[in-house]
Amino acid sequence: MAGLGTQAEREPLLGDRLPGSREWDIIETEEHYKSRWRSIRILYLTMFLSSVGFSIVIMSIWPYLQKIDKTADTSFLGWVIASFSLGQMVASPVFGLWSNYRPRKEPLIVSIFISVAANCLYAYVHVPASHNKYYMLVARGLVGFGAGNVAVIRSYIAGATSLQERTSSMANTSACQALGFILGPVFQTCFALIGEKGVTWETIQLQINMYTAPVLLGAFLGVLNIVLILIILREHRVDDLGRQCKSVNFEEANTDEVQVPQGSIDQVAVVTTNVLFFVVLFIFALFETILTPLTMDMYAWTREQAVLYDGIILAALGVEAVVIFMGIKLLSKKIGERAILLGGLVIVWVGFFVLLPWGNQYPKIQWEVILFLQIYIIIQSLIPHLGKLLLLFGDLQEKVTVRDQLVAQLNKPGASTLL
Repeated sequence: MAGLGTQAEREPLLGDRLPGSREWDIIETEEHYKSRWRSIRILYLTMFLSSVGFSIVIMSIWPYLQKIDKTADTSFLGWVIASFSLGQMVASPVFGLWSNYRPRKEPLIVSIFISVAANCLYAYVHVPASHNKYYMLVARGLVGFGAGNVAVIRSYIAGATSLQERTSSMANTSACQALGFILGPVFQTCFALIGEKGVTWETIQLQINMYTAPVLLGAFLGVLNIVLILIILREHRVDDLGRQCKSVNFEEANTDEVQVPQGSIDQVAVVTTNVLFFVVLFIFALFETILTPLTMDMYAWTREQAVLYDGIILAALGVEAVVIFMGIKLLSKKIGERAILLGGLVIVWVGFFVLLPWGNQYPKIQWEVILFLQIYIIIQSLIPHLGKLLLLFGDLQEKVTVRDQLVAQLNKPGASTLL
């Protein structure tokens, strides 16, 4: 068993078993093998596109929100960012329950269709005359709801792989997810070259600029993903040895199907892992929320500069995350997973400590913007009294005119006699 485990660990990250191996010859046919791995690779793509849909606009949400609705503030930005996670939190158990009783194509296609529709709504949030920020809130919430298919993807891959294939397959899934987080900001950075104005399609009131072009690309990729799922994805489920199992999702009858034995689950380990996963995502969500407004205020960046530079920063951090992910796979065999978890949490704590304000040099704050806002507030406060000031000025001008006429009359010859 140790030899088999070692051999499985040495397999390429994206590699498969080749026909001719002992497990392949005994357990499944070539047709079933190819169909199973085609389906798994389609779900790799789905996971990648789900991550891209989250990160492709994350750097431009704040400047776009400021542009379409002047009443939006950083507090509302937090709600816009959180709406994605809230939507995903609600949708994940719904889609998971759905996939337990119906073919998994159904929740996958419906979830991706919701994401496509939400991206189209995001591209049109500038059209309404008012309450634009709430339309953006709904759009991001629906994108998150569509991203709830992540639970279906992971469960499908876990159920469609044998025990020896599962580790590398789940690693591939995480790698595709990380790659989506990387390339999303890269796409956003490329679209920043279009600028805020961009081009407008007057017939359908569509603006294509650096804010809307990324979501339109995401909508197109979503449609392509639906087509691939309809054509290629098939229901597969195997046990730990790779034998086909009977499932309500399975579409083909097979006399060799076996029932999967149900083992005991370590509930404490599951809860602890979920709590740690929550902590990691909480930290990620914190920085993704404040990064754009923080850099705009502290470095006096414009909206275009913030989208460009923050996209580059996030892309670099994504590359770093992939390198660390690959390194963890090697370190976990030598020092154990618990030590890696503790070491990672210590590094996160050190990062927060470094981010504390240090020194006596103040940042280059956008004083011009602050001064403009103060003048704007003063003008807004004077508007209710503007009518009274005009009436007072008009009354004073009338009195001055009467005085000038009286003085002119008194300066005429014979004015004293007349007086």
